[in-house]
Amino acid sequence: MKLSGWGRYPHIQTEGRWFETPAQVQNYLKQPGDTIVHALGRSYGDSALNERVIFSRRFDKILAFHPTAGIVQCESGVSLSELIDIFLPQGWFLYITPGTKFITVGGAIASDVHGKNHHKAGCFSACVLSFDLMLPSGKVMVCSREVNPELFFATCGGMGLTGIILNATFKLQPIPSSYIRETIIRCRNLKEIFSLFEAYRQTTYSVAWIDCLAKGEDIGRSILFLGEHTDTARFDLATAKSLSLPVDLPGFFLNRYSVSLFNHFYYHAHPSFIEGRLVHLDTFFYPLDRIGYWNRMYGRGGFTQYQLVFPKEQSLEGLHAILQRIASAGLGSFLGVLKLFGPQNNNDLSFPMEGYTLAIDFKIQKKLFALLDDLDRIVLDHGGRLYLAKDVRMTREVFRKGYPGWARFEELRAKQGMKNKFNSLQSKRLGV
Repeated sequence: MKLSGWGRYPHIQTEGRWFETPAQVQNYLKQPGDTIVHALGRSYGDSALNERVIFSRRFDKILAFHPTAGIVQCESGVSLSELIDIFLPQGWFLYITPGTKFITVGGAIASDVHGKNHHKAGCFSACVLSFDLMLPSGKVMVCSREVNPELFFATCGGMGLTGIILNATFKLQPIPSSYIRETIIRCRNLKEIFSLFEAYRQTTYSVAWIDCLAKGEDIGRSILFLGEHTDTARFDLATAKSLSLPVDLPGFFLNRYSVSLFNHFYYHAHPSFIEGRLVHLDTFFYPLDRIGYWNRMYGRGGFTQYQLVFPKEQSLEGLHAILQRIASAGLGSFLGVLKLFGPQNNNDLSFPMEGYTLAIDFKIQKKLFALLDDLDRIVLDHGGRLYLAKDVRMTREVFRKGYPGWARFEELRAKQGMKNKFNSLQSKRLGV
């Protein structure tokens, strides 16, 4: 079969196998060759691609729920969307959620996903109590902060390279309703958006759209979105109808002129300040999920998302240099997202560090990779790193300089025989 990540680049021919029981996985692991788990395919690049993949989506049962503590135990193929549909009407929501609900619990752990509240709540691993991990031998290990902690911290953010996550136990948060009280502030430039992120640091959720093609005094002009749970005592599931892109848009559709025009109108379409607007949490957290196959807007050649993080003391200077270089190349996107991160955790390959993260989508084209090489140098010069779940072309040097825990992670992989069994195109490219 032909398979790709969400960015639709690259496409490869692969042999895929499904499992519904741990015994089936154990049989697969006895066979020669390496493999990687592929779930809902929302990793953007090649981190869940191999010539042989194991599909986890059928391993999708809810095993237990403790209604007082809000603790869920489920199989790794359960999606965040399914969890929301089941538990939101009961007054429970995810502690940490990324910008899409169409990922699995196993994928959330393997990518150690983050959301709009990282500055207060951390990554997905912060709410994970334990999980069962199948090693290359077929042996299943219980992993937590107290039991096999080395495996726990390596697997959270380990991109599926330590084994196959089977069952996971994690906490949900009680919420007073399914609505968010949203505040929107238009910001003139990078300094102003930084100032506002800090001023609203105690707000539970914060994220900014950023115009990556603005120049001069307008570099970093943004729209800040802030959110708090509201006590309307309503627990409705999302009812908004979804749109869908039925075909790939033509390659010429996204260019510097169309993107600049869109960004100009999007920025000015928002009033300078709106306070306390009531929105459903589905709209607040998952705006792109309402557009089916939105990845088709980048054309048949696909796209990549370049997501970086800078340490806090380097963030303003580093992001100014990044945005200046993107604007001069004219290869930006209408989708640029800026967030504030809190302290980093102990996981070897988890992406966030205390500082600011920027994510920008780029259509795949000939001029792109030279630009991204330039951006890599800026990232390293300012002590930053790139997100593995979005990456499709990072070099081994950029990876190792960005993730100082790589050597410890590689040592664990070698000791447990993981390097001979669990690999992706990404891990082979990065030599980890």
